[in-house]
Amino acid sequence: MMTTLDLRGRELSTAELLALVPRSTSDVGSAVDAVAAIIAEVRERGEDALLAQAERFDGVRPTSVRVPAAALASALESLDPGVRKALEVAIERVRAASAAQVPEQRITEVAPGARIVQRWQPVDRVGLYVPGGKAVYPSSVVMNVVAAQVAGVPSIALASPPQSTFGGSVHPTILAAAALLGVDEVYAMGGAGAIAALAYGVTEIGLEPVQVITGPGNLYVATAKRAVQGVVGIDSEARPTEILIIADGSASPTLVVADLVSQAEHDELAGSVLVTDDEWLAEAVRSALPAAVSATHHHDRVATALDGPQSAIVLVDDLAQAAAFSNAYAPEPLEVHVRDAGGILPLLTNAGAIFVGDHTPVSLGDYVAGSNHVLPTGGHARFSAGLSASTFLRPQQIVEYTRDALAEVAEHVLQLSAAEQLPAHGDAVRARFPERG
Repeated sequence: MMTTLDLRGRELSTAELLALVPRSTSDVGSAVDAVAAIIAEVRERGEDALLAQAERFDGVRPTSVRVPAAALASALESLDPGVRKALEVAIERVRAASAAQVPEQRITEVAPGARIVQRWQPVDRVGLYVPGGKAVYPSSVVMNVVAAQVAGVPSIALASPPQSTFGGSVHPTILAAAALLGVDEVYAMGGAGAIAALAYGVTEIGLEPVQVITGPGNLYVATAKRAVQGVVGIDSEARPTEILIIADGSASPTLVVADLVSQAEHDELAGSVLVTDDEWLAEAVRSALPAAVSATHHHDRVATALDGPQSAIVLVDDLAQAAAFSNAYAPEPLEVHVRDAGGILPLLTNAGAIFVGDHTPVSLGDYVAGSNHVLPTGGHARFSAGLSASTFLRPQQIVEYTRDALAEVAEHVLQLSAAEQLPAHGDAVRARFPERG
């Protein structure tokens, strides 16, 4: 269970590290043709296509694609009080942390009378996708909705697959979370078809197109988000979830095992990776895994994930090499279990989120830490960020010059417009100073 990758005594370049990182074999490109057909169906046939796709992929035909307001109210009324309280705590903490992600408007006086205003403008409308396959994700409702609300987005549509257990409606816990957040536009639709509907709109059900689509999903959802990117903005292409743990000899094997297993229970393709410079810890973790896997509820799923090519125990010479490997892997969440966390943190540049210390498991971040759990996967943390309020904001520059301020730089505009062989650019400035001839 879990292969071993021994990097000790090897000096590896970034390219060599990238080639070695363990990944699942799933490929977004493999679903392109199937997804293109699904998107075309939704664009051509709208509601009829969504209903037919629900029957085909979810095994149930919804009575209504848009969930009635009464169903949302009923779901909230019936929500278990303990779950409601937990969601309320999560909402409060995510809202507080998200507020720090909204930049303040700034005014820069580049010269007397020359002013640049930098403001952050929310998009008008977003579509939020909440998966509904192997698990129920009210926490994803919280993460997506709160970030959009804090950003100031005025219109929010939420989509989640119809459930045969609930007569073709969305899972009631998802509905309750939406209602708790004041979201009343919810659609029972899933997969690539849902992404198409959000991007292009469906007139028959009153679904207007959105500007940004966020939220995790399966291979077909990720492929559909790639297909509509450019029509709408997206947060990222979600790949199978993952965890990377950096640990030294001070780490608790019990806690490391628990955290590897917790991430593996998401999906058979989930990746669990331990990077350590301590051979004893590696062996202790390996020895403890079988019993931990057998004892967990989703033991078959976890065993498959840990046995897959995406999971491994990586042995390194020291924590500097551990950090280099982690940066190449660019984990979705990164856990740090070392004696001197302050010493290694400056070396860790590529991660969706970093969880430090024995008492900060990733599962805390999944629910009530206050951080957002929608994070880049599949190495995308090397170049993209997790979901935040800023996902729904656009920086805009407002430029205002007085006549005197323009006059001060007019000659520079003329010189550069001539150098670029765009004389009309210079003429536009000359027109404001006719007295100069």
